Amino acid sequence: MDRVEAGIPAALPSYSSDTDRWKAVASRDRRADGAFFYSVATTGVYCRPSCGARLPRRENVRFHASREDAERAGFRPCKRCRPDQAPLELRRAAAVEKACRLIETAEETPCLDRLADSAGMSRFHFHRVFRAITGVTPKDYAAAHRARRLREQLPRSATVTEAIYGAGFNSSGRFYATSTRALGMAPARFRSGGAGESIRFAVGECSLGSILVAATERGICAVQLGDDPEALVKELQDRFPKARLRGAEAEFERWVAEVVGLVETPAIGFDLPLDVRGTAFQQRVWDALRSIPPGSTVSYAELARRIGAPGAARAVASACAANPVAVAIPCHRVVRTDGSLSGYRWGVDRKRALLARESKVA
Repeated sequence: MDRVEAGIPAALPSYSSDTDRWKAVASRDRRADGAFFYSVATTGVYCRPSCGARLPRRENVRFHASREDAERAGFRPCKRCRPDQAPLELRRAAAVEKACRLIETAEETPCLDRLADSAGMSRFHFHRVFRAITGVTPKDYAAAHRARRLREQLPRSATVTEAIYGAGFNSSGRFYATSTRALGMAPARFRSGGAGESIRFAVGECSLGSILVAATERGICAVQLGDDPEALVKELQDRFPKARLRGAEAEFERWVAEVVGLVETPAIGFDLPLDVRGTAFQQRVWDALRSIPPGSTVSYAELARRIGAPGAARAVASACAANPVAVAIPCHRVVRTDGSLSGYRWGVDRKRALLARESKVA
């Protein structure tokens, strides 16, 4: 995803003149932070351009290329914007990164109070900052990390119980309450590469090329588009190397027909059950995608705002790319901020065709 998609301007202003610098100070332009500093003769302090203090009179303001220049001129750092420290956004990001490492390295998930103390924030403030930066709550981040560790531990551990405790779950009961959502199948089956799991699948043709539809007992787990049917089957086999793949059955053909019908006629809607697994953040993005009606599009930045994570546009794009069920979870309805098309897991031409078809229906 490029800078525009993420909501970042393509190029920053130059701030090459005092007039440009004063406009940045008057508008508290955060983009100017680090480009220069300004001092106020009447207070004896220097600040960042984005400082929230009362705007000084222009005749009392001087500009400096660096904080060292401002201090050599006899000015002290403002206590509000702390120009002698890293920008607030970077300090918060560093604090959240430290909390993430603490979650990942602890044998048991740290409580919210401990995480907030490590960041030097109150419980409430830390929870809000953590969610704004990562897109998930500390609890959801910890759960996703445990699930990821479990997926890594299961194939290597002697028993499922050993993997459960090795992944950071403090009781097997707590694990089994969430295991199906985290793994998409029983732990023992996941540990053996899907051995014992029965997955029905069929490959057909639609106006976008070949289409593969696969489902577990709980619902559709894969919808793939491509040019080579054999490559689609191989991708499914790579995901579940030891699962028992079953070919087309009469009852399953109805499901395949409904998926193909969704490709050809988006207005019919989709109500088949899905069996998709992912992190807590991915699940939130996928749920939001399903609420976008045919004929409509949103930007990555707008989708991030809809799930309550306005700073997570790049993570939203990654979640869209990880979508395992084409069309059923309509990630093709997400476009760049300027309305142009970006990458699509199954090809930009297919994305363009889907959107054109849906716009006619709308």
